[in-house]
Amino acid sequence: MIHVENLTKYYNEFCAVDKINFDIKKGEILGLLGPNGAGKTTTLRMLTGYFMPTSGTIRVKDYMIDENLLEIKKLIGYLPESAPLYHSMLVYDYLDYVAELRGLDKDKKISRIRQLFELCGLDDIMHRSINELSKGLKQRVGLAHAMMYDPDILILDEPTSGLDPNQIAEIREIIREIGEEKTVILSTHILSEVEATCDRVVIINKGKIIADDLMENLKQSESQKHFIYLDFLNTEFQSVRDRLNEIEGVVNVERVNEEPNGPLGVRLTCKSALDLRETIYQTIKQTSWVLIEFHKETKTLETIFRELTKED
Repeated sequence: MIHVENLTKYYNEFCAVDKINFDIKKGEILGLLGPNGAGKTTTLRMLTGYFMPTSGTIRVKDYMIDENLLEIKKLIGYLPESAPLYHSMLVYDYLDYVAELRGLDKDKKISRIRQLFELCGLDDIMHRSINELSKGLKQRVGLAHAMMYDPDILILDEPTSGLDPNQIAEIREIIREIGEEKTVILSTHILSEVEATCDRVVIINKGKIIADDLMENLKQSESQKHFIYLDFLNTEFQSVRDRLNEIEGVVNVERVNEEPNGPLGVRLTCKSALDLRETIYQTIKQTSWVLIEFHKETKTLETIFRELTKED
């Protein structure tokens, strides 16, 4: 559906997006994840044709962005972070106006507006002024705007930014329903957003893609590196470190607390697809150490994200 190759964008001397490559399949919900300033919004604006790239290629279906921009725009619905609405208009009048701009005939226009009211939960507010609406309801109106022409691709930039938990859950449900039929690209820096909504994640940092995989594959590949935490009483760190470092798959043993009268806290960094807890426990059984805490850190998207985007 979408092919991106060596996509680059400079603002004067600053490189916001640096030679990124990815493909998006039809019917996929893709999460574009990254810290603030990572290049997410710039990437989306290039995909929509709002910005032209400094270099690189964007192909949507059989259309090239530099040759068939109008045809590509017809395939895309775009909701920026702040929905561009006419606040003085009533919700129904605004969407009726958008339908007119999109060239829908009268019968199709009425049918489409009704579909979008139901999809986006706007029935109860159709005769209210947009200016009176909460941010969550305004986002729904913006989503209906983006969906008016029934586009094949929906691009959403931070669609739940600033919303309360109930509004976030409602927008997520709408996105999942849309994703059953459409290709959806969702940009966010909220990790739970991606886990709850997306099939696949692309993590971008400082303009470069640092991860691109299905959600489950990303967790499984990263889970080969894991941490095990241990607490001991009346035990010397040096003897613990020397003994546990001998275990195959343990690559580092470090102290994680410095309390002189407290328990000895130790973190093991393990690079192994196997769970090393049994081996570690059997090793500890052969000593006189007093073990009072033993647990493995479960990998989440949050811990993966932190490791991939940290400075070093």
